[in-house]
Amino acid sequence: MPDGLMAETSSPASVEAIPSGPHSDDEKLAVRLWLRMLSCTAQIEQDVRGRLRAQFATTLPRFDVLAQLDRAPDGLTMSGLSARLMVSAGNITGLVARLADEGLVERAPHPADGRAQVVRMTPAGKQAFDRMTPAHAGWIAEIFEGLSETEQQALHQALGHLKRHLDRDGARDDRPDRTAKLAEGTR
Repeated sequence: MPDGLMAETSSPASVEAIPSGPHSDDEKLAVRLWLRMLSCTAQIEQDVRGRLRAQFATTLPRFDVLAQLDRAPDGLTMSGLSARLMVSAGNITGLVARLADEGLVERAPHPADGRAQVVRMTPAGKQAFDRMTPAHAGWIAEIFEGLSETEQQALHQALGHLKRHLDRDGARDDRPDRTAKLAEGTR
């Protein structure tokens, strides 16, 4: 990994958040890395939220719904949409209703399941999304311009590796709760 990615030191808040006790350096590094990822994600999200609000009078959740529907021209069920956004269907229901009231999305009965609805972006929704997309892409590029292209590629590769690991191993119910063990100071 490039030196620029590894040379950064942890902030005092990150160090204070690490539980004290007989933990290995690897565990402390993992906690610092997790806290750093959370901090960066929160800062990026806050920046994007503010820019969407200021420039387009919209919210990040509305943009995210339109982005998912843009990737699914045939539409998505409410449960499919909530799964892609990693939120509960209840969180999506009101948002989709408001977007439908504004004519940005439409809801229709699912052809094979009368209990489900399919949500699609309308032409007006597509037009609104297409106006926001270049600005959004520019903001993200601007946010990451503090990293060289090599650093960005290395970070992308490392996070991809982590995601594959989590997808493969992360959701098993039979894994011991390492967080509880770390908090107790045992291994």
